[in-house]
Amino acid sequence: MTPITPGSRLTAADFDQELLILFDAYVHGDMDRRGFLQRAEKFAKGGITAAAILASLQPNFAAAQIVPKDDARLKTETVTIASPDGSGSIKAYVAKPANASGKLPAVLVIHENRGLNPHIEDITRRIALDGYVAFAPDALTALGGYPGDEDKARAEFAKLDQAKIRTDFLSCYAALKARADVTGKTGAVGFCYGGGMVHFLSTRLPDLAAGVPFYGNHPAAEEAVKVKAPLQIHFAGIDERINAAWPTYEAALKAANVRHIAHIYPNTQHGFNNDTTPRFDAAAAKLAWERTMGFFKQHLS
Repeated sequence: MTPITPGSRLTAADFDQELLILFDAYVHGDMDRRGFLQRAEKFAKGGITAAAILASLQPNFAAAQIVPKDDARLKTETVTIASPDGSGSIKAYVAKPANASGKLPAVLVIHENRGLNPHIEDITRRIALDGYVAFAPDALTALGGYPGDEDKARAEFAKLDQAKIRTDFLSCYAALKARADVTGKTGAVGFCYGGGMVHFLSTRLPDLAAGVPFYGNHPAAEEAVKVKAPLQIHFAGIDERINAAWPTYEAALKAANVRHIAHIYPNTQHGFNNDTTPRFDAAAAKLAWERTMGFFKQHLS
């Protein structure tokens, strides 16, 4: 891999592909920290330790922030949503244009497997600036919320009862759709774990107006007949863990006449839209985001 120098912005091209695959396994719970460090040791050359390699792959939230928390163009709040059949309650970060005078369309924003971290809060604010009520729940609410550390967040995430969390997101969708400041037209976007949750919601919500999953796990093929929302699905080109299941689910969507379009971004890594890590691909992320916001404009306006 390319030598790590202080202040440098690394990209996926600076890392061996085998190392990126190891990191993907680590962040998705298929390998613990010790296992990653042991297997990454062979890439530790020129004074670079395996621990330094791992640190270089971790997010840098401050460097990637686009919309500041205190941006005067936005109004933000944290709300608590009742979910009696789920975790009891779940908190959500909400952002909308500060000068909004009427009702706005809404977008449910669903995080990766680390809970509502600063990156997803920033994504929420970006969406709000485009004229939406953007609503980002934190699945880690019942465990104290996002802990401020990605490794701790992943460990906490593994403790969640996913059946309850799915119910929590259904409760959030209902609460968002019923808000007095929204038109009722509601879409959902999610990344990795959140992409899988968007797929799940699309099989449970006949009135979902648009779904945009980024590199998320697909439902079972038999679930496709339940999907009524138009879908725009984004894939990384180098992401066998997710992509292998797509042909089967795509065939099921076609058989069920579900409106959908899939975009695959060649030579990109899982997580390419996340601009806080080296796996970020600026060109692919820009194109995917333009497509996403165009899709929401088409179906939510």
